Amino acid sequence: MTRRAKIITIVAVCVVALGAIVVIAGPPIYRDYFAAPAAEVPTLTAEDGALTPDSTEPLDVADLSGEWAVTDGLEAGYRVDEVLRGTDVEVTGRTSEVIGSLQVTDLTVESAEFTVDIASIATDQPSRDDYFRNTAMRVGEHPTATFRLTEPVTASALPEPGETVELQFTGDLTLAGVTQSVTFTAQARTDGTTAEVAGQIPITFEDYGVTAPDLGFVRVEPTGNVEFSLVFARQG
Repeated sequence: MTRRAKIITIVAVCVVALGAIVVIAGPPIYRDYFAAPAAEVPTLTAEDGALTPDSTEPLDVADLSGEWAVTDGLEAGYRVDEVLRGTDVEVTGRTSEVIGSLQVTDLTVESAEFTVDIASIATDQPSRDDYFRNTAMRVGEHPTATFRLTEPVTASALPEPGETVELQFTGDLTLAGVTQSVTFTAQARTDGTTAEVAGQIPITFEDYGVTAPDLGFVRVEPTGNVEFSLVFARQG
């Protein structure tokens, strides 16, 4: 074998070996070094949020009663698990295009309704977003997702200003034009003027007529979460 032929053979072997490494190790490398990290699960913490820092005066029931409307500092979206050639990749999509309100009487949330602009939900991959909007959610027919409370929710006691409490909500969630009853737990806190609510709603895609994509090299698990972190301002 000539020297030139040996060099060509060595290069060819190296190319094949490199290709095998990319196929085997590529997804973990993509997940760990190139994919945008998933957003944190929405929760409330003592040092974060929009509450007034010096809110130390005790709350009164009258501080809670009335209408509360969604304001700035909010987000909603989804969390799913993708499997890329056997490697798990957690994906989150987010939007700040949310409107809604809730009505409170004393310690009871009497009604609540929220609407999310589905077309504005985005991840780090435009091609993924196009599939989510146009194929999975069919935003041309169903541009929004909504949640409407169907059972009143009552806190067990009057909270301290800024104290985080957990409440269980039951209502109708509408995705891609299909409505299902859901029950979930969310965190909430208030200073009497501003309130924050954050949580997750577990969903199964086929319950809403949505087919989780399976493209061979990448597939999406059949379940996921609708997530939200909302800030409210008391009206009037």
